[in-house]
Amino acid sequence: MKALACELPATNGLPLSRFSTAEIAREAVRRGIVCELSGATVWRWLSEDAIKPWQYRSWIFPRDPRFREKAARVLDLYEGRFEGRLLHPADFVLCADEKPSIQARRRKHETLPARGSRGQKVEHDYERMGALCYLPAWDVKRAKLFGRCEQRTGIAPFDRLVAQVMGEEPYRSARRVFWVVDNGSAHRGQRAVTRLAAKWPKWPELILVHLPVHASWLNQVEIYLSIVQRKVLTPNDFDDLAAVEERLLAFQRHYEEIARPFEWTFTRRELDRLLERLDEREPALGLAA
Repeated sequence: MKALACELPATNGLPLSRFSTAEIAREAVRRGIVCELSGATVWRWLSEDAIKPWQYRSWIFPRDPRFREKAARVLDLYEGRFEGRLLHPADFVLCADEKPSIQARRRKHETLPARGSRGQKVEHDYERMGALCYLPAWDVKRAKLFGRCEQRTGIAPFDRLVAQVMGEEPYRSARRVFWVVDNGSAHRGQRAVTRLAAKWPKWPELILVHLPVHASWLNQVEIYLSIVQRKVLTPNDFDDLAAVEERLLAFQRHYEEIARPFEWTFTRRELDRLLERLDEREPALGLAA
């Protein structure tokens, strides 16, 4: 039974993506393994070895050939170093990203607040009132937030976010300002590095630092965006895009009042150990070199 549970249903011609306990029981009867079996009994047997075929997790191996180099550079910045030297007090590190296609969903009936043992009640039907994009930037050491809403993502909106931050103190008088970003089209590759370096060539000097491909989990602003998703956008009930923008920027100010730097524990040392383990499993990747 445990071997059956550890098979992919499709390999046996079943039109299923995952097994449930009831489906395992039916398949066992169909194969003649047992004459009769309940899903509860299957669950009890599988729980002995913590087998849960109804659950799944997605995964991806690092695919950037310079993964270690790029990731280490970012992790060093989080620890206050760059190219082997401690950061100057007038250096700052920011993480930035975009959250596109945030919809305004006007519910057909008013959302009701929690009452007694009952949680909020949100009408299922809604009217789409458009979508906007939210672009935040997070100061890693100062726990300061900056953000703006735009109609769409792209080079111009991202450059406006950069100008918004760089025009304020202490960044306007900084020595260097490091921007940690992913490989989105608005700030991808050497063109983006050259473009932004030309706008801020010195004092302050803007240094764009790219994450490896498929490594947004190394971007600290993603932590803030996950908080925004939970605290602001779920459930989604807004009359229009102006209400979405107002809520996003108000929450940004609210969160900043209580914010502390994230306790980032994944360092270059943990990176080395992770890549060594991956290299043992997939030697062809050669990521630990």
